[in-house]
Amino acid sequence: MRGWWQDLTDLVLPAECGGCGTPRTVLCAECRAALSGAVPRRVRPVPEPPGLPAVYAAAPYADEVRAALLAHKERGALALAGALGAAVAGAVRAGLRDGRSVRVVASWRGTAGEVGASGPVLLVPVPSAPWAVRARGHDPVRRIALAAAAELRRAGGSVRVAPVLRQRRAVADQTGLNSRQRFANLAGALEVTAGGAGLLAGGRVVLVDDLVTTGATLAEAARAVREAVGAEGAGEVTTAVYRRAAWEGREERQAGSREERAKWMRDAPGMAEANGLAGLVRAAVVAATPDSFEINRN
Repeated sequence: MRGWWQDLTDLVLPAECGGCGTPRTVLCAECRAALSGAVPRRVRPVPEPPGLPAVYAAAPYADEVRAALLAHKERGALALAGALGAAVAGAVRAGLRDGRSVRVVASWRGTAGEVGASGPVLLVPVPSAPWAVRARGHDPVRRIALAAAAELRRAGGSVRVAPVLRQRRAVADQTGLNSRQRFANLAGALEVTAGGAGLLAGGRVVLVDDLVTTGATLAEAARAVREAVGAEGAGEVTTAVYRRAAWEGREERQAGSREERAKWMRDAPGMAEANGLAGLVRAAVVAATPDSFEINRN
C-alpha cells in the first residue's frame, strides 16, 4: 500500500526538482530564479543567419536551466511547463515592448507607417518533427507556448496560440552541424498550414521555441510565416527588422548560380521590407547560448 501511494504521489508531484534534483518539488526557488529571475534580453547568435527575427530569451542555456529544459523535453517532466511558459511570457513581453517604437519601411500595400500595438498576440510554436513528438509522447514547445499564453492572459493580454507551422519535408539530425550547415539543412523545411495565413493576418506574431543556438530554426520559421501571409495578402505580416550580419560562405553564394544569388537576395537581411512585407515578427525562447547574450554589437 505504501509503495502504491508513493507511485501515485510521483505522478502528481515530481520526485525531484527539474533543475538541481532537490526532492519533492517541481522547481526549487534557486532554479526558478535562474530561469526567470533576470530581465529577458535580446540575443543574437554569432554568426547571425539571414532572416532571423529579433529574439528574446529569459536565461542563458547552462546549468539548472539546461537541466530543466532537458527534463521537460526528453524525460517527460510535464509539470515544468508552467515555469518554462512563465519564462517565455517574460520574453514575449520584452519583445513586444521593444517592438512598439520600431518604424517599418513599407507594408504589403506599399504604405509606410509605425507598427501599432493593436491586434491579438499570436504565439506560433516552432514544430517538432512528427517522429520526435511520437517518441517523447508530447510536443514540448507547443506545451510551453500554451503555458505562456495562459500566463499572459492572466495579466490581461489578448493572447492565443496559433500552431500553424509544420514540417513539409524531413530534415537531417542537426547534431554536429555548424551554423551554415544547419541553415542549409532547414532551408524550405517549414510551411504554414492551409488557412494558417488568414489566422496570422492582423495579429502580432511571436515565434516560440525552447532554445536558440544558431538561429537557423527561427530564421526558417520566420521565412515560412512571411511567405504565407504575403501570398495570402490578407493583411500586414509581421516580419523582422533586420541588422546586416556577416554570414560564412557568402562568397560561395555570390559565386553560385543566378537562382542561388536571387534566393540570397530574397532572404537577405533587410530585404523583407523591399519585398513588400512589413511589421514585426518577434521570437521568444526560454534560453539561449551564453555568448548570444552579448548583443551590444553595431
